[in-house]
Amino acid sequence: MTKKPTTTKRTTIPVPAHPHHRREPLPWCQPKPAQEDQDAPQRIQSIMESPSYRQADQDIDFLNLDETRGVRLQIDYQKPEFLLQQHGIAHTIVVFGSTRIREPAAAQLNVDTLRAQLDADPLNHDLQRHLHIAERILAKSHYYDVAREFGQLVGNTGKMVDDGELVIMTGGGPGVMEAANRGAYDADRKSIGLNINLPHEQYPNPYITPELCFRFHYFALRKLHFLLRTRALVAFPGGYGTLDELFETLTLVQTRKIKPVPIILVGEEYWRQALNVEFLVDEGVIDAEDRELFWYAETAAEIWNGILQWYEANGTPLLPRT
Repeated sequence: MTKKPTTTKRTTIPVPAHPHHRREPLPWCQPKPAQEDQDAPQRIQSIMESPSYRQADQDIDFLNLDETRGVRLQIDYQKPEFLLQQHGIAHTIVVFGSTRIREPAAAQLNVDTLRAQLDADPLNHDLQRHLHIAERILAKSHYYDVAREFGQLVGNTGKMVDDGELVIMTGGGPGVMEAANRGAYDADRKSIGLNINLPHEQYPNPYITPELCFRFHYFALRKLHFLLRTRALVAFPGGYGTLDELFETLTLVQTRKIKPVPIILVGEEYWRQALNVEFLVDEGVIDAEDRELFWYAETAAEIWNGILQWYEANGTPLLPRT
């Protein structure tokens, strides 16, 4: 018996569907028309304008609720962490100091302006007080130059660290922090600014690397990022904010919650009055060894060389030996 030849049915492969467009719209792609229900368009508009209809990750009111604080904490940490990793930032040197310490020329101009005003109104007590403060700021304005030079020193050597770049990190504001960022900018190097959302409008200083300027909602997460990668804390004369970061770092090192890092107080005369450590030791509220958690410096070279010497003494050189 002869077998009949078999035939193979050829399958036609359809053209792949477009990833975004359809030839025929789906039923829900058009709202219910007014021809079917004259009130339908208005009802749909009311639904779409309702807060409940906002996509959760785009609903600012929802994200600002007490109940979603956990989400805000997470993303406040995660965004800077993600971008710092992308940019290969492994190590930082954190610089703090007063936002009020301006560069010398600006500080001198402010003093000259106030003196002229006071000459015209010599009995004005407010002008007398403002002039006194301006003169004290002028006396400290050389620290702007020191911070700028230090930022440049770090910028010029930061590429030499073996396992990632070492960069300046500041609070992102004016004054001493601006100067440190500016020094890195002078050296054509990256630097970081960690700004914070405050009730009064503020601006980051113009010398931060744009891709590395962050704005935080929570002080706590900002503080965390200050210390996650830090290899040293350099504190110039400053007020509450500077003292806050300094005391927090000293406490964490004192309690060994973090590994010891170099802590340098720039301007011994200022700091011995602002922070009377000998009094604290004599009162028994800190131990004598806690005086050894920091040291004083005056110049950019003293700060940088002191940091390098500290790491050599620790047996963990910051820069590779040549």
